[in-house]
Amino acid sequence: MFVSVEEARTLLSALLPERETEHVPLSLAYGRTLAADLIAKVSHPSATESALDGIACRGADTLSASRETPVRLRLIGESRAGQAFAGEVGAGEAVRIYTGAPLPDGADAICPVEQLQDAGDDIVLLRPALSGDVRHEGGDFRTGETVLRAGVRLTPSRVALAAALGHAEVPTLRPLKVAVMSTGDEVVEPGLPLTAGQVYNSNAYGLLGMLQEAGCEAVLLPAAPDSPEALELALTSIGGADVLLTSGGVSMGKYDFVRDLLIEGGQVSFWKVRMRPGGPAMLGGWRGLPVFGLPGNPVSSLVVFHVIVRPALTGQPLSTLRLRAGTPFRGLADKTAFWRAEVRGAEVFDYAKQGSGVLRSLSEAGALVVMAEGGSAEVGDEVDVVLM
Repeated sequence: MFVSVEEARTLLSALLPERETEHVPLSLAYGRTLAADLIAKVSHPSATESALDGIACRGADTLSASRETPVRLRLIGESRAGQAFAGEVGAGEAVRIYTGAPLPDGADAICPVEQLQDAGDDIVLLRPALSGDVRHEGGDFRTGETVLRAGVRLTPSRVALAAALGHAEVPTLRPLKVAVMSTGDEVVEPGLPLTAGQVYNSNAYGLLGMLQEAGCEAVLLPAAPDSPEALELALTSIGGADVLLTSGGVSMGKYDFVRDLLIEGGQVSFWKVRMRPGGPAMLGGWRGLPVFGLPGNPVSSLVVFHVIVRPALTGQPLSTLRLRAGTPFRGLADKTAFWRAEVRGAEVFDYAKQGSGVLRSLSEAGALVVMAEGGSAEVGDEVDVVLM
């Protein structure tokens, strides 16, 4: 019942339903997961073109050009995006050209407008024209090439790429519908009066945002009080969700009724994860509905979601980078530690307040340093860092 972080992800993934494929227009594709490979319907660029404003000419005609010995070429027309020059550039000739315009036949180089001087029907070059300022047809991708692979998350840049490939709609996995419910008599909705011992329902709104960022359809449920009957009623009334995330009620206290309910009347895949913060997390099921019980402490709840739940829901591995430790980071003998930290340049520094109730730490720190079980790091050592 006491599993590793990797085992927790695997067990949660195994309980998730099979996801159907939906074809959606590009305007609705952001944040979704691509369900099939996308091939290019066109080449990009669609023609060899200029990378800047200037003139197109034969590079061999301009090799001696400099401010001391300028080269004069005869202008014979222009080429712009959407209207290419129809003729051919011969020796000693040039065509005025604009960024993205097709390169005329006969031309093989570009001289930028900053290195030109007008001289009536002629143009004067103050440096040689360069072939490197030409974008070749298909230099980015060619017709029929597989460019986007199934399983990637459709970020704005990937949606833009799908559009450039010529796709008006894309095949995506149906978003998982995830319900979020906080538990506890002490939980109060923001905006209402707060008495001693009560807390505002921050976990639910943090999880709601993280689910939306993960491309899920998130549903916020009313908080459930500390009552087995009320909790069972709340669980039974949930309809249409693929997964339920609860916050609180899964530790070892007398009023941790989520734990008791799943143990006595549902199914339990694990209870507790070998990690800090976030050890008292639980995975089970209630009448066919997968239930992931997150800790009630705000930092623990959001960290567990980020390192376990999110990768399982999206199918994307936890993304880490290697940075140098600017301060020591201690390890734990039997748990993977996720220490809140601040990134400064190529170094990462321990955030002073590591208590699981210090919610502002996630906002101010912005990163987690991962220390494997039994590991530790001294100043200058490379460490794995997860950006929040």
